[in-house]
Amino acid sequence: MNLRDLRYLLAVADHRSFGRAAEACGISQPTLSVQIRKLEDLLGVTLFERSSRKVVPTPACERLLGHVRAAVAEADAILAAARELRDPLAGHVRLGIIPTLAPYLLPLIFMPLREALPRLEVEPWEDQTAGLLARLRTHELDAALLASEVDGPDLDSRPLFDEPFLAGLPPGHPLAARAVVAEGELAQDILVLTDGHCLRDQALAICGRDGALGGPLRAASLATLLNMVAAGYGTTLVPGLAAGAAEDAGIVLRPLASRAGRTVRLAWRARCPRRAALQAVGDVIAHRLRGFAGKAV
Repeated sequence: MNLRDLRYLLAVADHRSFGRAAEACGISQPTLSVQIRKLEDLLGVTLFERSSRKVVPTPACERLLGHVRAAVAEADAILAAARELRDPLAGHVRLGIIPTLAPYLLPLIFMPLREALPRLEVEPWEDQTAGLLARLRTHELDAALLASEVDGPDLDSRPLFDEPFLAGLPPGHPLAARAVVAEGELAQDILVLTDGHCLRDQALAICGRDGALGGPLRAASLATLLNMVAAGYGTTLVPGLAAGAAEDAGIVLRPLASRAGRTVRLAWRARCPRRAALQAVGDVIAHRLRGFAGKAV
């Protein structure tokens, strides 16, 4: 048994297709099939049920996958530690980022990251908080940019910057005449994102509403939410980095009376061997957004 064949096994299990798995692994499909057959012979169990339409892991494979992922993750950790010893600021960093942050933050930080860390390639992955945390724990990501605290002794985090919320109002809304808006005044017609977005929970908590009363619309993206507010369907809370996009959509923005906001954090596995690279990435982002809260309100 070798590490290469274990990677092949994970690729087939994840893609549920020999063709897509072979493409991901950079080999031909016949070669992949032969290696999986050899692995099955070695282990003495059938790993996949094959048909013309799909490939499904067998119960035996499902029981082995956790061990295989752990073995591959440990091997990757050895390689990462070795790279860290050679050059801690070189290589790849797989960086997760939540959807309400990604479109607005990434354009601000990619050039500074390239300039400050020219030998480090940052690979972004957009997903909701729960998905990013799961990928962190399974070693599919090295770090994640989140807007909520992380739980558990297996994860560490550091705050990078504070992002204020603004009241987002349709043109002509009664509150648009105010210089400052109290959060509770948004509650009657506030629109929020679908379940799973931390911004949804933060908006409802700040405005004093529970999940069952958060307005008639459940948008899957912040862009949809902003367009619905601009069309007069209700109000919302707008993260400060999205202020430009909100104004471009025709939304009126007003500061909140309590200056409520969220803290953007960089999270990583406590035992991640790439700590120096992650700290350097965090330093660049924090420096780029220094003073942002004071300018955005």
